[in-house]
Amino acid sequence: MEITILIFLTSGLFLGWSLGANDAANVFGTAVASRMIQFTTAAIICTVFLILGAVISGAGAAHGLGALGKLNALPGAFMAAFSAALTVYWMTKAGLPVSTTQAIVGAIIGWNLFSGSITDTSALSKIFATWVACPILGAIFGALIYKAVMLILSRSRIHLLRLDGYTRLGLILAGAFGSYSLGANNIGNVMGVFISSHPFSDFSIGNLFTITAIQQLFLLGAIAIGVGVFTYSKRVMMTVGDGIMPLTPVGAWVVVIAHSIVLFLFSSIELEHFLASNGLPTIPLIPVSSSQAVVGAVIGIGLLKGGKGIRWRVLGNIASGWVTTPIIASVVCFVMLFILQNVFNQVVYHEVRYVLSGSVLDHLEKSGIAVAELEPVKDREIVGGTHFRDAILEVKPTLTRELEDKILDVAEIYPLSIDPGKIREIEPGYLSAGQIEAVKALSGLTYDHTWQLYDALSGSSIDWKKREKSKLNKPFNKHLDEQLKYVYELFHQAEGGSMNR
Repeated sequence: MEITILIFLTSGLFLGWSLGANDAANVFGTAVASRMIQFTTAAIICTVFLILGAVISGAGAAHGLGALGKLNALPGAFMAAFSAALTVYWMTKAGLPVSTTQAIVGAIIGWNLFSGSITDTSALSKIFATWVACPILGAIFGALIYKAVMLILSRSRIHLLRLDGYTRLGLILAGAFGSYSLGANNIGNVMGVFISSHPFSDFSIGNLFTITAIQQLFLLGAIAIGVGVFTYSKRVMMTVGDGIMPLTPVGAWVVVIAHSIVLFLFSSIELEHFLASNGLPTIPLIPVSSSQAVVGAVIGIGLLKGGKGIRWRVLGNIASGWVTTPIIASVVCFVMLFILQNVFNQVVYHEVRYVLSGSVLDHLEKSGIAVAELEPVKDREIVGGTHFRDAILEVKPTLTRELEDKILDVAEIYPLSIDPGKIREIEPGYLSAGQIEAVKALSGLTYDHTWQLYDALSGSSIDWKKREKSKLNKPFNKHLDEQLKYVYELFHQAEGGSMNR
């Protein structure tokens, strides 16, 4: 294993440890603080199900984060991970529940600022909106579920000892499910950037089953998360479960359930497909903070009781942590990148180039964009998204954000070569037979822009053609975009490339 890979792997493990130290409070904090489950028991259950979730369902979806910035160099990506981990560690040491997603968003913005890349303001605004909506929804669900549970309990007249047993079992089951989801949804944040450079390889245990290299990687990250749970999560658990307001065992169970519902709403692809197929408004699959959901649920129960037991000073400290976490992570990442590049001579980002060539202008014109005013920028190869954006705004200052993003996307130089050897690496289960045949038909061709490859594929096979924009077609188009991204990354050439006109 190369020493640089080892260093970057350590950085990822540090982020995993930080996640375990902080986010375990979101699934077991209320149970531990209410004395229904011992910390050691909670830590064992949490760790086991974290590992299961990471290895079995470890897609690691930090939905929406990829649109914020394209971290295209390994040293830069892992400095962003290290900055996020360091920020979460500081907050954990202060006993404040924060989200690794908040820290990573701030670190990505710091990388964008340092590299001159553009931050997708649309994706950022959606993420910010969920950071506001998440605690509010948590409070609403917490209050409604608590009200319903207390009504049922008052009518059922369950014996206290039996109620205690049911509540304890409910907390264990809810915590186990929450831990599994935490592992499945967050392992990608911890180890995802190692997927293209990890040192592992597949190995089989007899003829029973095969453990893939990615599963080994995720297992390592999950173990780091588990170590964080055991070594440093108790303080944050007590802040979440008891610091904001004292909770009864039933209230603790309600908080975990409400928190899980909020995370489900913003992360379930199946729910999105169901809503879209029935013509209903869909909920964006955006990363939300489990810490905010838990805190919101606690506040919801407190407000339902009149708000007298809420410790507003503790809540204010937590809210300040939510605001400062992305800011601190962004500043730390920017400074760390500067040091890594200028002191250790590491390449923390690869330059992204843009050009308004004749074919690009023709493509924009066919899509309905007036290009006459863009002629002064024609054939100028410009490095960096912010510099290119400034250049086009200088000649056409009336551009809307939507048109600006469209021009940036079309003009980006992304060399592609349909290498026959790479074609054999395509996963048959992920692309249909018709899609694979369409790719094979382009063997040996090269492209300078992703839209050129898409035009070639969609022109030769209906399997690659996007459907008309509508709520019913949204799931299909979204899956097709993921397939296209897979193909672009498979055939991308980091250096060189020629235009296929």
